[in-house]
Amino acid sequence: RSKSNVYPTCTLVKIEGVHTKEDARWYFGKKIAYVYKGKKEIKNSKFRVMWGKVRRAHGNSGVVRTKWNKNIPPRAFGASCRVMMYPSSI
Repeated sequence: RSKSNVYPTCTLVKIEGVHTKEDARWYFGKKIAYVYKGKKEIKNSKFRVMWGKVRRAHGNSGVVRTKWNKNIPPRAFGASCRVMMYPSSI
């Protein structure tokens, strides 16, 4: 029996409308943002953002692996995040 590990720098993200590995390929390299609200105001805003990048597909159902610059907090697991449409290769 092995213990299960959670790696906070690499997370799995399910993107709306993406159902196959080929659909997920368009999102590779795109920026991803987790926006949350902090307690103290910094630069006249209580909103903070953690940036990451979509790296590769995970399985055949359109789930992607993402790599984050900072470790994602546990309360972010299962929360929504924003996928940016840049950088674009079109």
